[in-house]
Amino acid sequence: MTDAEALIIGAGPAGCAAAIMLARAGRHVLLLERDAEAREIVCGEFLGPTAQAALARLGLDPVALGGALIPRVVVAHGSRAARATLPFAGIGLPRQVLDQALRQAAIAAGAQLVTATVRRIAAGRGGWTAEGATAPILLLATGKHALRGAPPRPGAAWVGLKLHMTADAAPEVALLPFPGGYAGLQPNGTGLTLCAAFRPGALLPADAGAFLAMIAGASAHGAAMLRDARPMWTRPLAIAGVPYGHVARTTPPGLFRLGDQAAVIASFAGEGMGIALASGIMAAEAVLAGRDAATFQAAFAARAVRPIRRAGWAAAGLCRAPGLATRIAGWVPPAMARVALATRLGRLGFKDSVVHKLVLPDKGDHRSEALSRQT
Repeated sequence: MTDAEALIIGAGPAGCAAAIMLARAGRHVLLLERDAEAREIVCGEFLGPTAQAALARLGLDPVALGGALIPRVVVAHGSRAARATLPFAGIGLPRQVLDQALRQAAIAAGAQLVTATVRRIAAGRGGWTAEGATAPILLLATGKHALRGAPPRPGAAWVGLKLHMTADAAPEVALLPFPGGYAGLQPNGTGLTLCAAFRPGALLPADAGAFLAMIAGASAHGAAMLRDARPMWTRPLAIAGVPYGHVARTTPPGLFRLGDQAAVIASFAGEGMGIALASGIMAAEAVLAGRDAATFQAAFAARAVRPIRRAGWAAAGLCRAPGLATRIAGWVPPAMARVALATRLGRLGFKDSVVHKLVLPDKGDHRSEALSRQT
């Protein structure tokens, strides 16, 4: 394998975003990925305004890829539910579809995609080395997975599950707390996506049927949404050790940490994809501007820490007092919209004014509706 100007490990949203930007600027980029084709992985699949703006910058339209518009949010527990209009229109899109489109865009921009299982990286006189290739900079975008030679991250015992289902889907994302964690249920363009975060020590469902029963049993609204749903897989996809709240504030020289390697926000917020895409674009811009990795990492951490902290607080409240959280959402009409805005990254140094023109809800319309005794 020949040397490159930039090595990128991981062809997910963060790695591909960086590869597209660098390759467009004429840099020789090697993008290393263990899977030849994109596959489904555990991810909430919600694209908020940060992710949409980043994708527009990269030349991709998630609606054209088959994504479903999501203008509303519901919080439900037991017999109660509270609805509100989001202050932005989200989009639901299967991760496999998005990742494949990003890979194709990276290749079209001139990046070299190489199938390789990277088990370790090492720093040397020539820069960073991985799988026989050396480059002066390395962009680490391996998601939640650790890698030998990379800086350690704090451990965590949260577990994430994901399941795709065939079903008619309302244009809304539902936040559904249950004993042991919380779940998100949303349309994805072809059906429904169910993602859940389980707290340390929580009992995990054995299969898809048990997973659906657990979520449906926690709220009447969840049961109604899942009544006609049919799982597409016999078992949900799973990932363990999710380090919610992690923010990388430092990094070794020449090593840029992207996506979940840079920061991990509670899935409650639906901003994980925004973090991934924005970190990739910002890291590429830093490289092209001649900024070092430490400067980028500190700047990204400074911007990400507040929304991540707020998302953690909101998720903790939803898990510890789901009934109260649902009541508050119904009592205070703009509460959910304010939480949604408070957990966004916002402007991050790239032009987000070119975001795909969506039909946004009326900013003054944050009506919440308390529903009781749903069947």
